[in-house]
Amino acid sequence: MLNRFRSFGASSLRLVPALPMAALAAISVTVASVTVASSLVLPRPAAAQDDSRSNAESRPKGFKVLLDKVTHRGREVVGIFGLVSEPTQPGMWRVQVWEELDDRVTVATDKIGCSPAGPLRITGSARRLVIRELNPGGVITPANRLDHLMWWAVCVPDQAGKDPASLGPLARQLGYSGRLPEREQVVLGPGR
Repeated sequence: MLNRFRSFGASSLRLVPALPMAALAAISVTVASVTVASSLVLPRPAAAQDDSRSNAESRPKGFKVLLDKVTHRGREVVGIFGLVSEPTQPGMWRVQVWEELDDRVTVATDKIGCSPAGPLRITGSARRLVIRELNPGGVITPANRLDHLMWWAVCVPDQAGKDPASLGPLARQLGYSGRLPEREQVVLGPGR
């Protein structure tokens, strides 16, 4: 098991105990069993068609765009759909994450925790689980922007797509201090 912590903002990195092993094992088993990543290859549109229109037509019902930008890989669109609450874990949601590039789409299942005591995003695959503890209302950087966009879209749906850096006052109204340490923990699964 590999633990790697990442700190954001002006606060210094504090090493604190990782999640208790029993809790981490339960999360790992649960997420590993539901995390699915697949790659869909979209047919190239005819020259007369607009790429973005063609890809938008293939998006699932309930799709919410969280990020739409042009990168060195082409146009990148990230969105979510298929939000389902976890019946055995109050405040935890499963969501389908759609990452679209000009020539392919990747769909994965993430978990988002909305509890004021432990907001988080769990992503990755069965071989590499990434647990990111978040700080709603805290400092937003390029490294944590997507995590916060997803968190707000799942936990406070009417704020979906809004700049998370502008939502600090709302986070405090909702009971989030804005002073939680942000950490990342990577758990490696069995290799082949």
